[in-house]
Amino acid sequence: MTLKLRLTILSFLQFFIWGAWLISLGSYTGYHLHFDGVQIGSLYAMMGIVSLFMPALLGIVADRWIPAQKMLGISHFISSCFILAASQQTEYTSLYPYMFMCVAFYMPTIGLSNSVAFTTLRKQGLDTVEAFPPIRIWGTIGFIIAMWIVDLTGFKANHYQFYLSAAAGFTLAAYSFTLPNCPVAGKREGTSWVEAFGLKAFTLFKRRKMAIFFIFAMLLGAMLQITNGFGDWFLSSFKSVPEYANTFGVKRSVLLISLSQISETFCILLIPFFFKRYGIKKVMLIAMVAWVLRFGLFGLGNPGPGVWMFILSMLVYGVAFDFFNISGSLFVDKETDAHARSGAQGLFMIMSNGLGAVIGSYAAGFVIYNRVPNPSVPDGWNTAWFIFAGYALVVAIAFALVFKDTKEK
Repeated sequence: MTLKLRLTILSFLQFFIWGAWLISLGSYTGYHLHFDGVQIGSLYAMMGIVSLFMPALLGIVADRWIPAQKMLGISHFISSCFILAASQQTEYTSLYPYMFMCVAFYMPTIGLSNSVAFTTLRKQGLDTVEAFPPIRIWGTIGFIIAMWIVDLTGFKANHYQFYLSAAAGFTLAAYSFTLPNCPVAGKREGTSWVEAFGLKAFTLFKRRKMAIFFIFAMLLGAMLQITNGFGDWFLSSFKSVPEYANTFGVKRSVLLISLSQISETFCILLIPFFFKRYGIKKVMLIAMVAWVLRFGLFGLGNPGPGVWMFILSMLVYGVAFDFFNISGSLFVDKETDAHARSGAQGLFMIMSNGLGAVIGSYAAGFVIYNRVPNPSVPDGWNTAWFIFAGYALVVAIAFALVFKDTKEK
């Protein structure tokens, strides 16, 4: 088995595990376990909460004491044990702590799997910029295939989605120990825990442009988990309408949503052209307008004659997600010195996928709790989607007025 194939399997399983439940969890807990919007919002907010500290913590352990490939295997084993325990829970108070621990050990594995891949490729003398993207794309494919399996088997409506995730997790846990060794660096003299956690990167807030950018990264990050958490629940609500109950958008809602991830794989290829030609401000504005369309089309569409609006919403997701996440990461890399880039990237993740995701998930749950009388029927959902679209529009206008993409002294 070639090295690239081994890393491709790693990438595929890494995101297959997540795809087995991330999109369908909201529908399962809302439609079938009858959790309310605030409770579901808190389940998705936990990903942002643990992202504030767990990736850095386990990253330090992997750097200093335990090789990254072993830390990856240990983390997946622990995470899979907790999601297996979560599969038996039907009450919010018992499900939440198990899911929290599952996510706490899963989220760091995204960075650990990248670290294993980068280290292994460099050992072979390969250029990571050229060699890694064709490997990483199989992660998105794994995510999509997991979504399809969950939908086609009916697992999206029950706890079997957790079994599927756990099975892949235990497989990857064992597989990780067969990967090439990633040597530990040990504790470096003069490196404090403040530096290790990347907290020195917060000095970037002294630069006006970077401070504004990170604040808007948080505001934009608030949109990331909204459709992940509530999209399938919304589509499932149309089961209550006889004329829509047997349509593709309702019966195969997760397949429909998977168009978002398919779009994401193609939009990655557009970023170099747009970023170089138009700059970060215009690219970020394109992402923000795409979020307005993403939410607005959800509010206007239906699974019948209006299903084209849902499909278009899935297609623009690739622009909304990639033009923000990937372009934002490139901008941070371009604007920071070499010695500060890792910390700056960590700060970008904290602001967008950490604080932003936490705030957005709780706020979205609050909106749905107060604006959708019965989430199991479509009435009221369009109001919620229009509120999200309005928020995205306000953020876009404010960004256009405040952010200046000019060179600083």
